[in-house]
Amino acid sequence: MEDVGDIAINMFTVFLFVVVAFILLPSMFGISLGITETYMKILVKTLEWATLKIQKRTQEKKKRQSSASNGIIRRDEATSMEKEIGGLRKRPNSCHGEFELADVFYFSRKGFEAIVDDEVTQRFSSEELVSWNLLTRTNNNFQYISLRLTLLWGIGVFIRYCILLPMRITLASIGLSWLVIGTTLVGQLPESRTKNKLSELVHLMCYRICCRGLSATIRYHNLENKPKKGGICVANHTSPIDVVILANDGCYAMVGQIHGGLLGVIQRAMVKACPHVWFERSEMKDRHLVTKRLKDHVSDKNKLPILIFPEGTCINNTSVMMFKKGSFEIGGTIYPVAIKYNPQFGDAFWNSSKYSMVSYLLRMMTSWAIVCSVWYLPPVTRQEGEDAVHFANRVKSDIARQGGLVELSWDGGLKRAKVKDTFKEEQQKNYSRIIVGDESS
Repeated sequence: MEDVGDIAINMFTVFLFVVVAFILLPSMFGISLGITETYMKILVKTLEWATLKIQKRTQEKKKRQSSASNGIIRRDEATSMEKEIGGLRKRPNSCHGEFELADVFYFSRKGFEAIVDDEVTQRFSSEELVSWNLLTRTNNNFQYISLRLTLLWGIGVFIRYCILLPMRITLASIGLSWLVIGTTLVGQLPESRTKNKLSELVHLMCYRICCRGLSATIRYHNLENKPKKGGICVANHTSPIDVVILANDGCYAMVGQIHGGLLGVIQRAMVKACPHVWFERSEMKDRHLVTKRLKDHVSDKNKLPILIFPEGTCINNTSVMMFKKGSFEIGGTIYPVAIKYNPQFGDAFWNSSKYSMVSYLLRMMTSWAIVCSVWYLPPVTRQEGEDAVHFANRVKSDIARQGGLVELSWDGGLKRAKVKDTFKEEQQKNYSRIIVGDESS
């Protein structure tokens, strides 16, 4: 028994030495030894081979039918309610001042569209892949391909769960421990430039360690547009690790609700060293208090840029949903950022209504890697006469265009809530104007 114990201790010592010497220390100082790059090259070659095998077998079989949501519903978002109803009527040019039974078909069709191809609900499910990535079987029609592909999947399970997972858990534990200990020690120092520099160094090291723990490969574009102090960074939201992805390249002041448990311990330690903006649950409901605290932060040009996700919830990496206007009422310079993940190597989207944080992190740490691109867009300010809603929509359009994402006007809060009555009333008013006519005319 003693021999077995000695072997286990020796193996753990070697494992810890490899993690610290070849991953932890280089990541802390932003140095790459080329291990991740080599791993990604092997991974890409392996997935390419698997894709070719799948495509070859697929060509030999009968072409499967596509899912019901592909191609059945075709929407023309540019067409207004008035034009569509006018096209259904026998006298399309005289669509004011009367009701016609044909109008029912417009509302019936819209109802069927919402049921068959709900463009809101589908944004909260994992993005469908073109080909199997040897992780989860995301293709609905996936079938057994070949023995070699199945063996490769089995080897992949062993690598991901028996090698990568322990290594990633170790790195994440070290990174979070270092964050709590480092920020607590720095927080004891008096306010000075030295304290701010040390705080930024501690945060940066921690996020770099966590990124290595996820085997993250990140490409940052347009670095000249990086958010500057005294500004507000807004980005589309796919995953809780969006914070880690962005903070790996620079420090930010976080904004969020105070939590309990382990997350609460981390928050209390972080705020000692850096002016993060944490709110109590009661304060979050007071918009004026939240706005005031954020304005006070932005007015100090020596403080780190605030990082905000205006969607308010995670979207599945295919779209950008409505930006809440609160972030754009604060004033100051807005630094838009677009984040786009590559789903081939791992699904970064967090469906919080389906997975807990623990199970989500387990899925992330057992994926092949996290690969994404980050674009820093030119800074923008609110134009004269522009309200917060139009400003938010303008920034959202820029982010969607740069990230190759679908731009939607729906509120991400529909993930858990019903459509607001104001939206229903707006549609009713639009139809009322068609029937009654414009009073000004």
